[in-house]
Amino acid sequence: MSAQPSQAPLPGDSSTFGSAYAFPELSEVPELPGVSVATRHVRVAAESKTVHRWVKRAVDLVVAFVLLLLLVPLLVTLALLVRCTSRGPALYRQVRVGKDGREILVRKFRSMRVGAEHERDLLQEMNEVEGGQLFKIRRDPRVTPVGHWLRKFSLDELPQLVNVLFGTMSLVGPRPALPDEVAGYPAEGLVRLSVLPGLTGLWQVSGRSDLSWRQAVALDLYYVEHWSLWLDLRILVRTVPAVLLARGAY
Repeated sequence: MSAQPSQAPLPGDSSTFGSAYAFPELSEVPELPGVSVATRHVRVAAESKTVHRWVKRAVDLVVAFVLLLLLVPLLVTLALLVRCTSRGPALYRQVRVGKDGREILVRKFRSMRVGAEHERDLLQEMNEVEGGQLFKIRRDPRVTPVGHWLRKFSLDELPQLVNVLFGTMSLVGPRPALPDEVAGYPAEGLVRLSVLPGLTGLWQVSGRSDLSWRQAVALDLYYVEHWSLWLDLRILVRTVPAVLLARGAY
């Protein structure tokens, strides 16, 4: 059995709150396939937290509903900006894999030109994510000028609050993966599908696109195993500076 990651305090955390509920340092999260999640009783631990998960769902509902109401002017403005500055719809729809392997439909503000997905093979040599399971280019030529700013501050993700409201996503959880990505998962990686995918998560506040695919998966597995309401709260708090400072966003 591989050793469990120790919990090191984060810079800026208070000695009490930070040391008790610290995130793992990236170097302390085991890389795949060394994460022996099957022997750590992840599912048993998840089932023992049923009440906490009801609370998590209640928080998701309230926060998503309130944010959608408050952000209506911003959402309308962003939709108009996308629609008026490039050809095509304001929203981009994509199938992702949710809890228990069910396919879900997620919407984002469109940040690329129409037909960009068909150009991916031509740009594969420019992929900056190690391993090739994810496709990220720091200066992707398909991204529109408005799309660049949407991505920089994660504004393109705001329509996914609707997914949170309807229960196909959570505010915090593993990144919602593409079907072809899930098809290549090792057995350990499938544990990510035991919980709802999230609008934000450990990988988003730990480097986002600057991480390798294996690092992102390892962080998601760590989240599934160590999930708590406190961990969710800390991730939400850390999401604010991560978004405002555009860490790893491209």
